[in-house]
Amino acid sequence: MRALHLAAVAFLIGGHAYGAAPEALFPWLLVAVASGAGLMATEILAWGLHWFGMAKGISVLAKLGLLLVIPFAWGARVPILLVVLVGSAVTSHMPARFRNYSFLYGRRLDPGALLERGQASST
Repeated sequence: MRALHLAAVAFLIGGHAYGAAPEALFPWLLVAVASGAGLMATEILAWGLHWFGMAKGISVLAKLGLLLVIPFAWGARVPILLVVLVGSAVTSHMPARFRNYSFLYGRRLDPGALLERGQASST
């Protein structure tokens, strides 16, 4: 799913950068949204609602917020897409101690500990 998401995002950014027709980009937008939603769902299933208060969850929400700005700042869409891309690369490759940090608990969360306590999918 991650590879599909990366491919779709690559086509979208390239298409916008080189002025592709909207009709050509729309299927890639659908694939990017669907695969992104799937990736989010797997994270939420693994971490429960804790994910929304973690650095990686907040990062995804911030990137979604930036993407929602694009219709209102159409001329800046390529730089916005590039900021989202760089943000994705940074957050997905940072050490787990930062990615899994919970701003609600003030510490890194361990998925194994959450599952042992039955908290991941029930909260």
